[in-house]
Amino acid sequence: MQEVEVDAIPLARLETLLAPDRVDRLRMYAARARELLAGRVVWNVNATAQGGGVAEMLQALLAYARGAHTDTRWLTLNADPAFFAITKRLHNQLHGAPGDGGDLGDAERVVYEKVLAENLESLRSRVRAGDIVLLHDPQTAGLVDGIRRSGAYAVWRCHIGRDTPHPLADRAWDFLRDYVEPADAVIFSRAQYPPAWVSRDRLWVIPPSLDPFTAKNVGMEPAVAQVTLQRAGLVATGAVDGSLRFTRRDGSDGFVREHYGLLREGGSIPGTGQVVLQVSRWDRLKDMQGVMIGFVEHLDELPETAHLLLAGPDVSGVTDDPEGAAVLAECLHAWRDLPAPARSRVHLACLPMDDIDENAYLVNALQRHASVVVQKSLVEGFGLTVTEPMWKGRPVVASAVGGIQDQIEDGVSGLLLPDPNDHGSFGREVSKVLHDAELSARLGTAAHSRVQDRFLGDRHLIQYVDLFETLIGA
Repeated sequence: MQEVEVDAIPLARLETLLAPDRVDRLRMYAARARELLAGRVVWNVNATAQGGGVAEMLQALLAYARGAHTDTRWLTLNADPAFFAITKRLHNQLHGAPGDGGDLGDAERVVYEKVLAENLESLRSRVRAGDIVLLHDPQTAGLVDGIRRSGAYAVWRCHIGRDTPHPLADRAWDFLRDYVEPADAVIFSRAQYPPAWVSRDRLWVIPPSLDPFTAKNVGMEPAVAQVTLQRAGLVATGAVDGSLRFTRRDGSDGFVREHYGLLREGGSIPGTGQVVLQVSRWDRLKDMQGVMIGFVEHLDELPETAHLLLAGPDVSGVTDDPEGAAVLAECLHAWRDLPAPARSRVHLACLPMDDIDENAYLVNALQRHASVVVQKSLVEGFGLTVTEPMWKGRPVVASAVGGIQDQIEDGVSGLLLPDPNDHGSFGREVSKVLHDAELSARLGTAAHSRVQDRFLGDRHLIQYVDLFETLIGA
């Protein structure tokens, strides 16, 4: 196992965004946590330190927990491609999608348990009786029993799920059930996600949260966004004046590098263009090709200045997602099949993963520059790629699936697509926002308020303290 270094961030930074009553409540809970967790370590274990929403959330949330003077640490698994192929299969099937179509039988269980048994040895050398271990997603479920045998509390958190039953999801839960059932507590992002066999007296519903001060979410003036995107070769803004400096997670300075080739197809986006943006992993469930189809089929309805940008990570830098390269290749092939006029309006970018803080800062600039941000996922556990542009006051058009339904109030803080496969509805909703500046502004303002009220870290930390108090008290 690898330990991820997390620098403490004082709660005072988060408090600058909160009303006085929320500040008082957060301070009270921080004091309660220090007393409750004295002499204990809260461990978090997940698959990877970068490349996904779980890693981003942990980086910020644990920094505030350490800033509250609690001993909170983060470990990632050592695993091979065969293990990640199985856990990606579980991920897809829990959403009701076949993924690679492979089995979840005895052979897969042998591979899964072997990798986790090796990681358990490393984990048990660190964890002491009375510690709390938060295990994230299917990759870690097989560690539950070993942690409990060591005298620590085992809490399994699942960031994915679907609202309605599905045979494939049932199959995946059958694989995971024996691993998950012994957990002292189980956390889901929505009340609709847990299978029926999860004991309700051990179930907690805790949605994710966003940190407004990370490189991905920190305030950025339009001129800074423009010079950043020009420097990275993503949007031809022509901007030359403005700071290229950003603050890294450890507090040091970073600088946006000059990049060539981040845009895989479509060439640079004109600086005067209205950008329709989707940022996500190269994952079939994010339906990047569907976004492309919906945009192209409605070019006649869209403003002539509208351009679509599909932005995902450099797939070589995401170790726990074996499907990424194949999905990217499919999107590139689909782009090449478009008519020439459409190809000039559709752009695909792979953002660098060798500097995760710069990656986050580039996403920040893209989201702030975009005229509308979309997330046409076929399924979605929660969707930080929805929360992020909402915080930035951008209008968002997204599928009415999973946790997105908790984030966006349709017609108030964004627009929801009842059927994510309805390309016509998608195109019309995007066109509506691009043509109506008043609607765009109204949705963006309400979106920011929605995140302010419900999805900042103080709520998230408080819910964890309530959970820990229940565990230790029991």
